[in-house]
Amino acid sequence: MSDLLEPGRHRAAGLDDEGLWNALLQVERAWLTARRAAEQFRAKAAVRGGASAEPGAAPADRAARRADPAAVAELDKAIADFDSAVANGVPRPGVEAVEGAGSPVVELVRILRSLVGDEYVHRGLTSQDVLDTALMLFAKDALGRVDTYLTLTAASLGELARAHRETVMAGRTLTQYAVPVTFGLKVAQWLVGLLDARDAVRAIELPVQVGGAAGTRSLLGELTDVPDAVVDAFAAELGLQSALPWHTRRTPITRIADVLAEACAAAGVIAGNILFLGRPEVGEVRERRSAGKGTSSTMPQKANPVLSVLIRSAALQVPPLVGHLHTCSALAVDERPDGAWHAEWPAFTRVLTLSVTALSQTADLVGGLEVDAAKMAQRAQEAAGELLAERGTGDDPAEYLGSATAFVDRVLERWDRG
Repeated sequence: MSDLLEPGRHRAAGLDDEGLWNALLQVERAWLTARRAAEQFRAKAAVRGGASAEPGAAPADRAARRADPAAVAELDKAIADFDSAVANGVPRPGVEAVEGAGSPVVELVRILRSLVGDEYVHRGLTSQDVLDTALMLFAKDALGRVDTYLTLTAASLGELARAHRETVMAGRTLTQYAVPVTFGLKVAQWLVGLLDARDAVRAIELPVQVGGAAGTRSLLGELTDVPDAVVDAFAAELGLQSALPWHTRRTPITRIADVLAEACAAAGVIAGNILFLGRPEVGEVRERRSAGKGTSSTMPQKANPVLSVLIRSAALQVPPLVGHLHTCSALAVDERPDGAWHAEWPAFTRVLTLSVTALSQTADLVGGLEVDAAKMAQRAQEAAGELLAERGTGDDPAEYLGSATAFVDRVLERWDRG
């Protein structure tokens, strides 16, 4: 990825290799913490005399060994050593080492075990567990930012819809004049698209991935009598949801991508409309101008609508990436995919960064939008003959608006309800 060829990518800071490395470290630490929580539970159960009485418990000698309070102390030390290693800076592997391993996790574990010891680090997990869970942390970050930007943009649209509830303008269908509408209605429709997208973003579940080598949690079952409690504690530590393994059931990835595509599409509609209405021959809206924004390298008179252009670019790029992720999902075979999983990584992270960037730009675009209501009214009046052709009589476009203002009010009521 290139900051030079992807203008605005700095808005998605943190969703990069450095951020991924930190997320991987966070996952490995959370796993140690979750195992400690399970050992504490077992130790308390042993004191109560119930360690081997639970359904599915191991033989008494194994249960007693697992419930040994000394294990909690050992895990405490492992966590302290882990934190010390992170504080001193866990070195990232070279690109050749990552290529040789096939994923960053293998090298991560090798490095951690050289710093912390290998008795507890990563035990019970597989590489896919760590990377998939780290990507869920990435998605959590991205979705939180997208939610914020959608809310900021919706607030600006709500103000515009109220201000222009009765601002008459020419309606257009298939590029030609249709009947009169209001700019408030156009903005209200944009607002509905954003609110629908925000609802979808907020409904997304982000599950941890814990399946072990082949989705059975076999080693975890050897390490503890309460594997589900470990997974629950792991999810709670990361602020994610506990779930069944999904190594080859890739709907967590595709659903996130789908809702982000919806959000980018809603932003793309806004940008596309502003690009048309901002053309010099139309001139009904324009992006706010500021020093250095939208300048041309050769034509000093120009103020290019750069935010709209970049948002539209993202809206065009995201859907093919989402389609690619669905293709990968359909090819997720065996107990871990041979290439289809790997092909997800760049596409999924690209969807995240494009979405965060575009929705941030949309908030700025709408927050600074300049509306020429007089130009809208003038054009509607000049085109009254065509705009009122369906009606057959009259010369005042403001008298032929149907339920436009009522629709605006309904949308604003939804926005006001939160």
